[in-house]
Amino acid sequence: MLQEVIPDRNEVVLRRGFLPNVANLLAFEATARHASVSRAAEELNLTQGAVSRQIQQLEASLGVSLFRRTRQRIVLTDVGRMYATSVRTTLGELAGATHQAIALSGTHGVLNLAVLPTFGTRWLIPRMASFFAAHPGVTVNFGVRLVPFDFAAEPFDAAIHFGRPQWPGAVCTHLLDEVMVPVCSPAWRAREGILAPADLARATLLQQSTRPTAWAEWFASVGVADGNPMRGPRFEQFAMVAQAAVAGIGAGLVPRFLVADELEAGRLEILFPRPLVSGGAYHLVCPEPKAEVRLVRSFRDWIVAETAAART
Repeated sequence: MLQEVIPDRNEVVLRRGFLPNVANLLAFEATARHASVSRAAEELNLTQGAVSRQIQQLEASLGVSLFRRTRQRIVLTDVGRMYATSVRTTLGELAGATHQAIALSGTHGVLNLAVLPTFGTRWLIPRMASFFAAHPGVTVNFGVRLVPFDFAAEPFDAAIHFGRPQWPGAVCTHLLDEVMVPVCSPAWRAREGILAPADLARATLLQQSTRPTAWAEWFASVGVADGNPMRGPRFEQFAMVAQAAVAGIGAGLVPRFLVADELEAGRLEILFPRPLVSGGAYHLVCPEPKAEVRLVRSFRDWIVAETAAART
């Protein structure tokens, strides 16, 4: 006796034609956005009559009114307003998926990576050529995330995380400790007459907003009692702090590996060889279900080797 197979609900929806015509959805979305059939017709390069017919077809298939017609105006109904929001989101996702499918034609895998902005632009991206050389045909897409997120709700395979190796449902791999050094431009140091750590107590201190106590910790480590180590202009990213220091605005306390190029070129110099090791570190984080996926594992092996080389 054959057992009856009950189809999935989504499968039933697809089989029974519950999905409206895309052209009708485009006509509805444009009309809802412009609150005008004529402007929607102009955008879609159709006649007003064609747009009106497509909306009527959509309303007939749904069995609801999406617009109220009042004299020369059309206004979304409550159902229409809700539906317009969902349709706009769905069309946007469909357009994005289509663009990605075209862009990935001929590739050998895709890695979607969330990065911290300064780590990504100053350290990771300049080294990516070696990863691509070792993995031809692979595509890496970069996005920015500043705080931990739910991998199940975000389109990422891995992330660069700063802090403690704690991320629910994910595997953390240590990359680099954060060793911070006080830096400034040579011209600023000469102008301000900075000869000893105590001289910084009267200087402009460049603050990084996510490390509000860094200067206080550094002053304590060198035995300087400073009245207000949290004074000075505040920046959201280390890249901004580094650029402000290069520009001669003040002294910055930044991770050494993020300003290696400026130090080598002489645009910045280390004020005093007294680094501050913060309590956090940089980690590569992968959701547990993807931790052993081949491409994720390849990227993890590569970045671990790169960060090991950076520590030497």
